Parts: sequence; C-alpha cells; structure tokens
Amino acid sequence: MPTPPDSPSAASASTGERLQKVLAAAGFGSRRACEEYITTGRVAIDGQVVTNLGVKVDIDRQRITVDGEKVKAQAKKYYLVHKPPGVLCTNADPGGRPRVIDLLPPMETRLFTVGRLDENTEGLLLVTNDGELAHRLAHPRFQVERLYRVLVAGEPSGHQLDELQQGLHFAEGRFRVRGVKKIKTKGQSTLLEVTLTEGQNREVRRLFARIGHKVMSLQRVQFGPLRLGTLEAGEYRPLRAEELDRLQELVSQGPKRKARRPPPAGAPKRPRRTMRSEGFEPREGTRAPAGAARSGSRPGKPKGTMPGGRIAGGRKMAKKRPPRRS
Repeated sequence: MPTPPDSPSAASASTGERLQKVLAAAGFGSRRACEEYITTGRVAIDGQVVTNLGVKVDIDRQRITVDGEKVKAQAKKYYLVHKPPGVLCTNADPGGRPRVIDLLPPMETRLFTVGRLDENTEGLLLVTNDGELAHRLAHPRFQVERLYRVLVAGEPSGHQLDELQQGLHFAEGRFRVRGVKKIKTKGQSTLLEVTLTEGQNREVRRLFARIGHKVMSLQRVQFGPLRLGTLEAGEYRPLRAEELDRLQELVSQGPKRKARRPPPAGAPKRPRRTMRSEGFEPREGTRAPAGAARSGSRPGKPKGTMPGGRIAGGRKMAKKRPPRRS
C-alpha cells in the first residue's frame, strides 16, 4: 500500500532530497529509471511502499530499499572507456554477450554507461554510478556535443551535407547534425567528422543511409570536454579531477536553447509573410497599407476625392467648361 500522507514516514520525507534523485545518486540508474522503480512499487521507505514521485527522503535517517535491498550512499566513480565493436552498453543481456561493464574490474557499486553506442559502434563512453550527472549529460535539453569519425561509402556532395545539417524527418521526429566536415577521401570512401547534440537511436547511420551513403565504420572520439585520445579499444582509465570539474561546470549551466540554423548558401529567400499574403483583409476603420487602393474607389479618380465630386475638406471640384465655338 502507498504511504498515507499523514504517516510519520511521509511527514519526515517532506524535507530532504527527492527519492528518485537519491536512488540515482546511489547508483540505481538514471533518474527516469529510478522513477519507474518508484511508480511500479519496488521502493519502500521505513518498510512502507511508496509510489509518489514527489516524496523527499533523508538517506542518513531513513531506511530506503529497492526490491528489499537497502540503499546506501556510495562514493562516486567515474571511468572513461574505449568501447570496442561487438560490446553492448546494457547492464543485462539474456544472450550473455560481452558488456561495457565487463571491461571494468568487479565492484560493489553498480555502474552504468552515460548514453549508449550501438553494438557495431566503437569509441568513448563515460561509465559511472552518478545518476544525476548521467541524466544531465545524456538529456537532449543540455545539448552536450558528441564528435564522431565516420567512414562512409562514396563521397557525399556539399548539398547532401547541407541536408544533414538542415535535418531529415524520421518516425521519431527530425534528425539533424550540428556540424559535418570532410577529412579526406580513401579510395571509394570518405572520412568525415560529425557533431551531434542529441543521441537518437542509430542516428548517424540512419541519416547517411537516407542520403544514399552507407556507414562503414563509426567511432566516437569526444563527448563534451572528454577526448578519447590514445586509449586503445577495450581499455579504460579513471576520470581525471580536471575532467570531472569541466563536466560539472558544463551541466551546471542549465539547459540550452536550440539555435536556429541558417539556410544553406545559395538557398532562395523565403517570401515575407504579411496579413494580405495569408488572405486576411484589414478590418473596417483600420488604415490601409501605403499605396493600396481604397475600397470602392474608381480608377483614375484624383487622390482625396469623395463621392459627388467633392474634395476632402468640403470644396467642390471645378467642372471643365466645353471649348468655345468660333
């Protein structure tokens, strides 16, 4: 049963940190995953199951359990890993295939990857038990840049690369790259550098497939301020203090607004949208645009004339006299 609002546990949980944030910090996964633990009734506070995401807790004074396992405050761990092709980012694989966490020595704390690379993609991954930092780094609102080295079949044209930056529509929405640059051509293939700010599923491969160039190899070489450097495939190292400081500084700046992308060079300008171009006419009593003919006016009539031959101001127009006959 959910904890009643007036119970001692609920009252003591009214101060402190949100439950999902505490679980993420203790290494139970991203904040979203921890929210699922709560809403599905897998979390208890002082022996009472809670399903309210708004509950706040004090991990030092209350007993918190997930599936009966006590939640303990853990020291934060941060590792930079070079993921080889064929290794999975998931923590649980029924098929028993190799996982990224298997590359690290056994630990008591639960580790997980920040974001994912698909099975055939290699390169830089951050592995940690800091759920709050992982949530901010992986969330699209924070637009953390990821740099990839991409080898594609053929040679994409400048127009095709512009298409990637303008964006292409898929079932999940509009995919686009932040930047793309040709490095060199290698026989019948081209090496490029691609920058992304959102980690959609197989995004790079699907974008290049859409413009007709198959991705032959894909490697992530940078994630935010972190660089792969000389780390070999399958190797890992603890994050340096200065690298962690730069990551914390990056996410502390808050979510970023998406910048509008300029149109590609040579693209025709969009016509300016006005009320009249959209089919709307000004209401009666409003001033007509400069140069526009007044409603009901006749062509050729002098400006400022009124019905009956009068000029605005009350004076009558002088009638033309017929020429005298000699």
